[in-house]
Amino acid sequence: MDTTTKITTKEYDDHNKEATSSGDEELTYQGPYQMIIGKLLYLTVIRPDISYNVQTLSQFLQKRKKSHIDAAMRIIKYVKGKPGQGVLLSSNKQDVLTANYDAGWASCPFTRKSVTGFAIKLGDSLISWKSKK
Repeated sequence: MDTTTKITTKEYDDHNKEATSSGDEELTYQGPYQMIIGKLLYLTVIRPDISYNVQTLSQFLQKRKKSHIDAAMRIIKYVKGKPGQGVLLSSNKQDVLTANYDAGWASCPFTRKSVTGFAIKLGDSLISWKSKK
């Protein structure tokens, strides 16, 4: 997802009086967007690199805008362009356990909740990961 794109709801835009001159109106049909997000959520099991972006877009299943479906299509183009980027289970035997943790305190602009996540690797193989709001 583009880091400069601000994913918001129509109510948030109206409350902050942001201009929607780019034609970012609320969409009335819900089937295609929900189907795309459902398939992307299933894909996050083997593609943890897209999990944060898909989770962000899944928060707007009921109040989706044109910018949301554009961001979902961008994720699909990324996945199609990088077919071999799944979870790597390396055959090299290394007994080094590493863990990475990151936290974004009050990073959600709507609820002001924190977003945290971790990744645990054994050698070169990713064995566990989680992201939570």
